[in-house]
Amino acid sequence: MVEVTRWVRTGERPLDWRKRMSDNIAYALLVYTGLQIFVTLGALKGHKSSILPYFALVILVAAIIPACRRFERRWNRLSTEQAADPAYGAAYRRDRLWLWAIAIGLPFVLTAIFMGLTRFVTGE
Repeated sequence: MVEVTRWVRTGERPLDWRKRMSDNIAYALLVYTGLQIFVTLGALKGHKSSILPYFALVILVAAIIPACRRFERRWNRLSTEQAADPAYGAAYRRDRLWLWAIAIGLPFVLTAIFMGLTRFVTGE
């Protein structure tokens, strides 16, 4: 009760690594999905019309969800005391860095691979 009172009085939120990681995962999924759609569709504009790019988008969006669940599961295993322990700060920053590197970098890497495969198959 004292922690909640302090939070209300000072405007400072209580430390909870589980919630912070969950929020980062939600935002990272949105960024990843948006980037994947715009990068892939932008790169494939002008290529022959096919359902393959759209099918690839569905597969790639579905593939990132298990990776994000793995991050979330790791942090949801923390007890309430552990979730408020500042000692987990370094691990949180490391996981957050990996999460965002994957969310931002993977769409570009996968699009490059997909474009390479498309050029190889079509002989362009």
